[in-house]
Amino acid sequence: MFRSLIQRAGSALPSQCAVCRAWPSAQPVCEACVGAFCQPLPRCQTCALPVLGGVNQCGQCVLNPPPLDACLTAVAYDFPWQDLVMDFKFRDSPGWAQLFALLLKSMPGVEAALANADILLPVPLSTARLKQRGFNQALVLAQALEPEKTRADVLLRIKDTPAQSLLDRAARLNEVKDAFVVDPLLVAQIRAKKLVLVDDVMTSGATLHAAARTVRAAGAIYVTGLVFARTEM
Repeated sequence: MFRSLIQRAGSALPSQCAVCRAWPSAQPVCEACVGAFCQPLPRCQTCALPVLGGVNQCGQCVLNPPPLDACLTAVAYDFPWQDLVMDFKFRDSPGWAQLFALLLKSMPGVEAALANADILLPVPLSTARLKQRGFNQALVLAQALEPEKTRADVLLRIKDTPAQSLLDRAARLNEVKDAFVVDPLLVAQIRAKKLVLVDDVMTSGATLHAAARTVRAAGAIYVTGLVFARTEM
């Protein structure tokens, strides 16, 4: 399964495995490393944290249902993916989105979520962060997943927030409160629609949850969170 996926991504990225440095390699991450570090795990269907086999939802989500109807991820935000995501976001390497999208699509439920979605909404960056970085990694990833369904003009970020990795959970929740709005002229685009919110990494869930609450208030009827990597706190 992984062989065909990785071969499809290989031509646009390095010819040496970025993880084990195998040479030559026709793909950015060799088949052996993908097999070792990208295996599907039982995960909570609404927050994507690991759970025991046969369990659909973690206790926290049962007690405090999140604003996401579903949440899917490909890998843990750990070695080796953490370094590759950092390359993707901060070292001007948007080409990684092709591999990340292919690995996401290999996970159970992702293809169905993409097929059932009316629109993919990448989590937006603030104007200042976008100017600093040069591109929105969530947008690039969404376009690699479903370019025809991706809309970058509907969900807007109106509040610049500190990097979430620098904050504790309470501060994250407070900082992203009211950070997003739906363009008032485009509310009809998501009313009564099934949406997929796309981001590269999910940590506490504060950002995705704030975005989900915003689109729900605008009339979305089903919201899935789709992230490449998930911290396993």
